[in-house]
Amino acid sequence: MALTLGIVDQSPVPTGGTGADAIRNTLELARAAERLGYTRYWLAEHHSTNSFAGSAPEVLIPMVAAATSTLRVGAGGVLLPHYSPFKVAEQFRVLEALFPGRIDLGIGRAPGGDARTAAALGYGRAMGIGQFPEQVAELIGWLENSYDKRHPWGRVRALPRGDTVPPVWLLGSGGQSGAYAAELGCGYTFAQFISGEDGAHAVRDYRERFRPSRHFPEPRASLAIGVVCAGTADEAVRLASSLELWRRRLGLGRDRGIPSPAEALAELGEDWRPADLGTNGARAVVGDPSQVSAELRRLAAHYEVDEVMTVTVTHDFAARLHSYQLLAGALL
Repeated sequence: MALTLGIVDQSPVPTGGTGADAIRNTLELARAAERLGYTRYWLAEHHSTNSFAGSAPEVLIPMVAAATSTLRVGAGGVLLPHYSPFKVAEQFRVLEALFPGRIDLGIGRAPGGDARTAAALGYGRAMGIGQFPEQVAELIGWLENSYDKRHPWGRVRALPRGDTVPPVWLLGSGGQSGAYAAELGCGYTFAQFISGEDGAHAVRDYRERFRPSRHFPEPRASLAIGVVCAGTADEAVRLASSLELWRRRLGLGRDRGIPSPAEALAELGEDWRPADLGTNGARAVVGDPSQVSAELRRLAAHYEVDEVMTVTVTHDFAARLHSYQLLAGALL
């Protein structure tokens, strides 16, 4: 099975590093991804954290698109409950006008931070997740200017006008996002790197319930999963320990950036190991190029998808870049 690879970039900040360096690394990684044959590059959205610098995908997208020429670039994703669907539609219509045929609009419903951060983002007017399907429908209506004239907003037009608009993808790690994507005719990406769950059933349900739309005459799904690839399996495990310690610390309310492998293994123990390859609910695939490529093919077959969005977070940017290089060499 031919497999397409993309990247979800969270712009990770290592312990002792800076957000400015993380943003510069995002641009360098995007240029490398295009050279290596990756086809899609999505920017994540996080807020009020010391560990990820990507707080504004709508700002990073044009920077990445301008630095590349063939990559599809998009949000992975805009956290819509915080924002006006009309304003998001206008932002992405502008992006489509600047880079026609290269922009994706990925939408999520996660808070992207704690309750106080969510309140600050909504400035006291944040929408509840129960209104998420309605928000997505409104976004599509404005994005495609498809409102009936009799609708209260039927004469409100998102600008600039143009012949093409970005396709909308819903990103989910469980819950109802797959069902919403099916009903609204959107693409669907299951974020296993967040949930640590086997989402193949959610993807199957999405396909069964799918209603065709302008951009998606047929269902289109992908899998987003963590990947750490190194020259040897032991080195990949060493690198992957950083994210494991970060996740454990975050659960204790300690947000200090992505720790080094030395710091991580000193705390986790030298015998720490990630989930075994072949585990359908693992957050990440960790190993050497042959192990990682074989496992990604197995997972793609399990999900019945032909596209995998990879999420690689390491303390050292050079190791992160090398992981993507090795993966491209094995699969692309």
